[in-house]
Amino acid sequence: MKKVFILTTILALIVFVGRQGFRYYTKSFSPEDKVVFKKDDLKIKVTYGRPAKRDRRIFGGLVPYGEIWRTGANEATEISFTKDVLVADHLIKAGKYTLFTIPEKNSWTVILNSEPDQWGIFSYDPKKDVARVDVPVQKMKKVVEFFTIDFSDRNTSVNLQLKWDRTKVGIPLKPAS
Repeated sequence: MKKVFILTTILALIVFVGRQGFRYYTKSFSPEDKVVFKKDDLKIKVTYGRPAKRDRRIFGGLVPYGEIWRTGANEATEISFTKDVLVADHLIKAGKYTLFTIPEKNSWTVILNSEPDQWGIFSYDPKKDVARVDVPVQKMKKVVEFFTIDFSDRNTSVNLQLKWDRTKVGIPLKPAS
């Protein structure tokens, strides 16, 4: 019985150390970043991994069209709101969500999922989606080497912008009344 306990403990330790080592290794290629938007009493925080283009074909290649994407690298992208917001016409309660997308050539489906702390898309459950919004793709002249998320303030609303390679999408957000 004592040998089984020791072997189980050693195996659990190896799995834990291996998992932590894998996460550290992958984050060296796709560093974690955070971006924050603050206006009045609304704060939006996004935490995501920033993969690099590295001379690869991104959309329709590395990130296939028509398939769900974690919208970054490593852990699924997380977004939090300090107050209720409207994402397009969907009411999203204050809280923490994961952000997934389904890229297509001319539009993307943006998904907010109620399950935080997901690694990639491996535990994604569409039953926990709280919103799905289609947004148009904009082509950019300049190549963005690292996947980038930022904000564009628009008086009464804000666009959450996703940019990589020559592709940009804007997700309209505004405080709920």
